[in-house]
Amino acid sequence: QVQLVESGGGLVQAGGSLRLSCAASGRTFSMYVMGWFRQAPGPEREFVAAINWIGTSTYYADSVNGRFTISRDNAKNTLYLQMNSLKPEDEAVYYCAAGPRWGRTLKQTDFTSWGQGTQVTVSS
Repeated sequence: QVQLVESGGGLVQAGGSLRLSCAASGRTFSMYVMGWFRQAPGPEREFVAAINWIGTSTYYADSVNGRFTISRDNAKNTLYLQMNSLKPEDEAVYYCAAGPRWGRTLKQTDFTSWGQGTQVTVSS
């Protein structure tokens, strides 16, 4: 469905900051709940953050709460993840995702479109 392309990943020192972006094709971006997931080496893709259709409600994983901020600019069809105070355990491939539903708990199966991922590497 909607095509998503992440950017902004790279190498950063522990304690540093990085901002990820996710560009969506088309002009139906506001119809989607958006989220960020990450996958370190291993089988599981971990929920990071989600934001509702117009950006008035957000959810965060406990592991990133207070350090990461999810936001969206519907006029630019773009989702963001501002990551501050990065830790080595934040190192992963980060994926942008879109889905139709908003609820108290969001997981991988709630999202129907996925980007290709962008690598975040945290040194030391």
